[in-house]
Amino acid sequence: MPADRMPPSPEAADLLALTRDIARGELADRAAEDEAAEKFPRDVFALLGETGFLGLPYPERFGGGDQPFEVYLQVLEELSSAWMTVGVGLSVHTMACYPLATFGTEEQRERWLPELISGRLLGGYALSEAHAGSDAAALSTRATREEDAYLVNGTKTWITHGGVADFYALLARTSDDGARGISCLLVDGTTSGLAAAPPERKMGLTGSPTTELRFVDARVPADRLIGAEGDGLKIALSALDSGRLGIAACAVGLAQAALDLAVDYAKQRTQFGKPIIEFQGLEFLLADMATAVHTARTAYLDGARRRDAGRSFGFQASVAKLAATDAAMKVTTDAVQVLGGAGYTRDFPAERFMREAKVLQIFEGTNQIQRMLIGRHLAKS
Repeated sequence: MPADRMPPSPEAADLLALTRDIARGELADRAAEDEAAEKFPRDVFALLGETGFLGLPYPERFGGGDQPFEVYLQVLEELSSAWMTVGVGLSVHTMACYPLATFGTEEQRERWLPELISGRLLGGYALSEAHAGSDAAALSTRATREEDAYLVNGTKTWITHGGVADFYALLARTSDDGARGISCLLVDGTTSGLAAAPPERKMGLTGSPTTELRFVDARVPADRLIGAEGDGLKIALSALDSGRLGIAACAVGLAQAALDLAVDYAKQRTQFGKPIIEFQGLEFLLADMATAVHTARTAYLDGARRRDAGRSFGFQASVAKLAATDAAMKVTTDAVQVLGGAGYTRDFPAERFMREAKVLQIFEGTNQIQRMLIGRHLAKS
């Protein structure tokens, strides 16, 4: 059953209806095949660009959709319910545009933002390193200023869209002043000295390339510095708050798809002369799954509405990311159980949903980090 939504405007209702049509008509039927072939669906992102989805939360004067974050996240959920690679990809692209849109100068935004969100280009977010994942302040990739450019050297890891992105929001060290020595650069994907390693061999999201990015004397023009030198960690953490809401919405979409599959199967599968959904043990399991999905959706919408109102939402973003991704892991696992032996086969998408859910508990800050952030907020309150 589709999620029962309460869009804030008729325009938003039309957008969500269009999203559902695209998700069901263009994405759902090809997701399993492309994931099995580890094929990146660049054509889908071109389609999303043509329909304006790659700039939904950004200002209309730069070519964006000027949509509330509340609406953008529900678009992510709908897309993710059909194909997680697409939902996560849109979330990452939106986060890659965030530093320029939020911290760039007016001149920088006018110069580059329309091209980034118009639909022709796809972005990546380059923060993590082998020894700087949860500890973002420990990154070592260095950008050294030389006259009118920065020379970048180092390696970034776990980069979604690595090697296929047209631009990256890069966090690199410009001084040895610890957390205050990190800066943000907008890097063209064709920059000389920038290369992507072969994609990681992952258990899920196999249609989405995740790679190392290697910088060897990569020359980035100095006017591509976003914010001031030393503002990078502040920019990164701000972007992650919004990105966590995005991943929460993706997780809810995946969990909703698993719930829908389980309910449909339980209605059709009969044992002892009646549909298995009529057995109380299974009925209770499905009820718990539905409650987890609904609760997680409520959590991310709360964070989005606070963001739209200009209020602090970091605590809510961590809560939503934690609740939604843990829910996705449990709901997808339970969906496999509902389907029984069939759920363990590739004839049904339940096993793929379960594999895809795991990474949601890891990226955009592991769920252990979210618990730490929530605890720190409680200690300060």
